[in-house]
Amino acid sequence: MNAGTPAPMPDPGATGSGRSRDAGNTRQLLLAAARSRFARDGYAATTVRDIAADAGVNVALINRYFTSKEGLFEACLSRAAQDLGRADATDMTIDQVVASVLRGAMNSRGDDGRALQMLLLLRSSGDEGADTIRRNILQSFAERMAVAAGWRPSGIDAERLLLRAQIALSAALGIVQLRSTGLEPLASATEDELGAQLRDVLTALLSSPSDSRP
Repeated sequence: MNAGTPAPMPDPGATGSGRSRDAGNTRQLLLAAARSRFARDGYAATTVRDIAADAGVNVALINRYFTSKEGLFEACLSRAAQDLGRADATDMTIDQVVASVLRGAMNSRGDDGRALQMLLLLRSSGDEGADTIRRNILQSFAERMAVAAGWRPSGIDAERLLLRAQIALSAALGIVQLRSTGLEPLASATEDELGAQLRDVLTALLSSPSDSRP
């Protein structure tokens, strides 16, 4: 380097070794830190500086990778939705719905990423924009649950079946919420025990309205 050439500015995402963090790794660090902060402290009380400090990166990287705090929150919620089921799934069966919910419910204790993601879907943020994002994701998964029972937006009894799917989703997420509190014997129920009961509940709720009127 010539004497008159200024030294390069350090990359805000660089590690202690001076090597730039891989963009994908940096995104994951930010998502993990944000998920933990949002789930524990809530959306309104969490600052982008808190998240960046927890992730060990420059706060400017949040805007670079997620545009804004709201964009980061949406990414966290989208990841939670993916844990419930593939975002592009339009052909889920009732058994697949049960399996998706069980994956979240069985991991709803402790501090693992899946538990925090599921709890994000249950916690009101206090921010209108963020809560709209959360509501839209819940609506989307409820519709996919309804599709498993033959729902189509223009079909006969479409509204009734979608309501039943939303009730089923409420029951499933309620299990996640209560297991996270340590309520026994629910908190210690095995996957087989929980799965058998949950399958009965979801199957009953997602059956055709013509077969079982509420």
